[in-house]
Amino acid sequence: MAAPFPPFTLETATKKVRLAEDGWNSRTPEKVSLAYSPDSQWRNRAEFVRGRAEIVGFLTRKWARELDYRLIKELWAFTGNRIAVRFAYEWHDDSGNWFRSYGNENWEFDEAGEMTHRHACINDLPIKESERKFHWPSGRRPDDHPGLSDLGL
Repeated sequence: MAAPFPPFTLETATKKVRLAEDGWNSRTPEKVSLAYSPDSQWRNRAEFVRGRAEIVGFLTRKWARELDYRLIKELWAFTGNRIAVRFAYEWHDDSGNWFRSYGNENWEFDEAGEMTHRHACINDLPIKESERKFHWPSGRRPDDHPGLSDLGL
């Protein structure tokens, strides 16, 4: 079971978003996959992913390419068993080119609080290393680090 459970309130939806952010910032595909139902369906850019095994494979490939990954998610809207999120993450490739990737996600959950559907739209913006805004050590974003709105993103 993946608390909090639907139907969501402002408090529980906000908590669910932060837990998702924390999981992705761990960059541990197996751990992240447990937040999703065994038959979860994703659309991530132009890639379609089905089930936990494919989620693990997808995230393993992702974090092998997107180095020094740092993510911030922010609640956009919620109702019942659905949450809409906006996010940004910073990363660099193996040539040292930095990017900030912006996007939106729509999530749907089952009664156990596991995500059954994830639809993500993402755009990549090349940035200079000096333009980075996400400067915490690898892992969970510190509670006192600004969020997207605070950073003007």
